[in-house]
Amino acid sequence: MNDLSDAPNALRELSPIVFVNGAAGGNRTRRHLPQIQRLFVSSHLDAKFVMTQSAAELESSARAAIAARHRLLLVMGGDGTFQALVNAAFGADVLLGVLPSGGGNDFAAALGVPSDPIKAAEAILRGKTRCVDLVKVRTAEGGTRLYAGGGGIGLDAEAARYASGPYRRLPGRFRYIASALRALASYEPIDLRIDFPGSDLAPYEGKALLAAALNTPTYGAGVRLVPEAALNDGMLNIVMIEDLSKIGVLALLPRLMGSGELRTPRVKRWKARRVRITADRPSLFHGDGEILGATPVEMEVVENAVRVLAPVQHQQLPDHY
Repeated sequence: MNDLSDAPNALRELSPIVFVNGAAGGNRTRRHLPQIQRLFVSSHLDAKFVMTQSAAELESSARAAIAARHRLLLVMGGDGTFQALVNAAFGADVLLGVLPSGGGNDFAAALGVPSDPIKAAEAILRGKTRCVDLVKVRTAEGGTRLYAGGGGIGLDAEAARYASGPYRRLPGRFRYIASALRALASYEPIDLRIDFPGSDLAPYEGKALLAAALNTPTYGAGVRLVPEAALNDGMLNIVMIEDLSKIGVLALLPRLMGSGELRTPRVKRWKARRVRITADRPSLFHGDGEILGATPVEMEVVENAVRVLAPVQHQQLPDHY
């Protein structure tokens, strides 16, 4: 399936299912759901909508749908919601899609999907199939997990706990920045080591505010850590922010709140296929805003891991043949 520009006709054969994360984006997902359902009806697509209340429930439901030979699986939610879907679908002959309605929608943005869920549905139902990379992480506990956008340790992982907890109803980037400020109040920088197995890159050691491995240009609902990142280049983008004072962090906020730009000379960046991060104390690691385990962690890129629907006009990714 290369070109779906004649969709929805090409999609009718795929028994589409839309998994709805009822907990994503406050009330945003539920508010847009009736319009999304009407759009599918007007497009003559007999889609089944499945309401779920957690990522674990969504992942289990997606696995059951795949076993029942459904080939088009969409989600309404954010990055964490899409993460649940890709972990269920990896290795299966299915086509995936995301209708962004969560607190953080960085993967959808990188794919060129409109931020409005209705416009997103209109765009991807007339879209093309693309192949994208994923990131596989192994944590200290020995478990492995795939994520689609960004993951890391340090201040952002601590902030992720607040973003998915007491601040989960705040909108977009403000949710993540407010969570980071809350975490900053008691946060102490970590001594870490970053290694690049299989690469000629020299290891790095030092104090850090955070360290991250990204597949997308943005992180935390639009913070532009790696503007040049691509979803299908077979590389991880590793970003490390050196230790900053609390005043130094606060000085970054006006630009972060506005354009999402992170401008400081205290940032280091690398590109590699694999990266290993160890810390001087047990530190939580998050992927797409979901806490996945503790350090040490090792990440590697999984090339062309899944097929997704993307808008036709988006030129960042080549067509899948």
